[in-house]
Amino acid sequence: MPQPQSAIIPHTATYGSFISLKLGDTENSIAIVRAASHRLASLITDIIAEHNEPSLAASIAFGSKAWGQLANAQPKQLKPFANLGRGDISAKSTDADIFFHCHCNAVGINFLLCQRLLAALSDSVRVIDETHGFLYLDNRDLTGFIDGTENPEDTQERCDIALIGNEDSDFVAGSYVLAMRFVHNLEKWGSLNVSEQENIIGRTKADSIELDADKLPETAHISRVVIEENGDELEILRHSMPYGKASSDKGLFFLAYSKRLDIYEKMLAHMYGETGDGLHDHLMDFSKAAESAYFFAPSQDLLNGWAE
Repeated sequence: MPQPQSAIIPHTATYGSFISLKLGDTENSIAIVRAASHRLASLITDIIAEHNEPSLAASIAFGSKAWGQLANAQPKQLKPFANLGRGDISAKSTDADIFFHCHCNAVGINFLLCQRLLAALSDSVRVIDETHGFLYLDNRDLTGFIDGTENPEDTQERCDIALIGNEDSDFVAGSYVLAMRFVHNLEKWGSLNVSEQENIIGRTKADSIELDADKLPETAHISRVVIEENGDELEILRHSMPYGKASSDKGLFFLAYSKRLDIYEKMLAHMYGETGDGLHDHLMDFSKAAESAYFFAPSQDLLNGWAE
């Protein structure tokens, strides 16, 4: 049975790094990217052995255009991110080809792996965005609310949500990735009282208990992203992390893995007012998407076949 890349299924560690890249147009860019992606697992193994840090895990993923240059067959649902919303409530597609994610309990180990991977990629890519995240307090977003409450704990359930199965047999154990960097307006958010904030999120701030159905606004975050299909809730596996500087931009790097890309599309349509009901997620009044893209993270077995 094919195995997923190491970052996807384990619970997020204390620190995370997220790098979006654009393919270069040099003659050997594709060959270098394939070789560096193939080497990623050994880079991880070497660093774990050198520094005795077993929590290190990583994945590399590719946009639809880049994947078409790297491989012959295409995952069934892979596509570019389509612009959403309008005006201040919108998310624009980021022109990125490659996405790298790692997490570890030691921030310096993440940094070391990022350095080594970028060195292996050399001039075949250029960096579009590099963000380093961290666990904040008791797993809270910078808004003060607990993040990822709905994430499953059970390993098998996490696999069932995140990994492609036999419905796309060439890409078993691969995963569709949604990467969005949100910048929070914490000054505006802080002007609200706790009750107003809870109505926007749809949960209590102290202990993340969902508001009673009769008190839950249709514009609350959970009202917009909790969607049922044939009686079952649509689920994704989140690896999101707060990021930023106290003196400048700060927010949430939202990252998720799923066996279905269309689940992201349904959730985002509800968030950005694309469902025809005239409503949007009111959390988006306080948080703006600075980066938005879809990628595909192939199985480790597939990467193993990309020999130099």
